[in-house]
Amino acid sequence: MLGISDYWAFVAAVLVFLALPGPGTFALLNATAKGGFRAGAAATFGLIGGDQVLMWLAAIGVAAVLQANEALFKGLQYAGAKAGATQTITLRPGHFARQAFFITLMNPKAIVFYMAFFPLFIDADQHRGFVTFATMAVTIAILTLAYCLTLCAFASAISERVRAHRRLSLLLQRAAGVALIGFGLKLAR
Repeated sequence: MLGISDYWAFVAAVLVFLALPGPGTFALLNATAKGGFRAGAAATFGLIGGDQVLMWLAAIGVAAVLQANEALFKGLQYAGAKAGATQTITLRPGHFARQAFFITLMNPKAIVFYMAFFPLFIDADQHRGFVTFATMAVTIAILTLAYCLTLCAFASAISERVRAHRRLSLLLQRAAGVALIGFGLKLAR
């Protein structure tokens, strides 16, 4: 299908990767907890935008440059860890989409992932260049939108119940903060 060797395997792989929590997932959940479903939806669009930039950078070969230059990769990794840790913890109303965009964008490992992931599903004999990558990018965006909005709806319902219990709410906010700091430190390595 449009140069993708096994479209449904590609869809299944994307869904598996979406289910693995990372800094973007925690930013999404944090935004939803702070501002409800609309805030989570805004963060979702930020995550999708960041992913799209990274996918297209991978498609044009920026990932190869990062792989070839370890110092540049480590520098971006460190900057991403620093920015991701501070911005994720201080998500502010009205800025959820922009902050989620930069949290996604500042993860240089993602661009290398996309460069390794796309070729697994490209049919070399039927590859159509831009059309093939665009199909993959649109598919990922649609799946991300559906998954993240479902996650936002679920998280919004749960957060309303948690807010009714102040001590539980405070404990969960602190646990989320510790997890986000941990992700930032992991990216710094």
